[in-house]
Amino acid sequence: METGTEPARFDTKIAVLLRDDLPTWQRLNMTAFLVSGVGSAVPEAIGEPYADADGTPYLPMFRQPVLVFAGAKETLTAAHQRAVARGLPLSVFTSDLFRTGNDRDNRAAVRAVGRDHLDLVGLAVYGPKNVVDKVLKGARMHP
Repeated sequence: METGTEPARFDTKIAVLLRDDLPTWQRLNMTAFLVSGVGSAVPEAIGEPYADADGTPYLPMFRQPVLVFAGAKETLTAAHQRAVARGLPLSVFTSDLFRTGNDRDNRAAVRAVGRDHLDLVGLAVYGPKNVVDKVLKGARMHP
């Protein structure tokens, strides 16, 4: 954590892993959806509300950076398996969600497919930094 003028250091990591063969608009859309899962399930990841000098209030955001990675389909599958095995907070986005238009249908699309058969195109994970690094083995920083 930040003390004085020293840079903030975090022992946790918020990471998004996106499949590298998708259009930019899909990657951006997925990133927003995926991190909303982390924010809702991990309240300690959220900082305090913001306000400008005039006192206009703004919503709180994550207290630490969100790192975005890219990888092949196999990289996502392996990262998903490692995150599940370690019991980390995890959100997923499957290719089926590009064809749905609401939360109810999104959840139904994921529920219809077994864990090992999900067509993953993105995931977000939160946890101890060293554990998340192991989960993301083989992924690279998003360009």
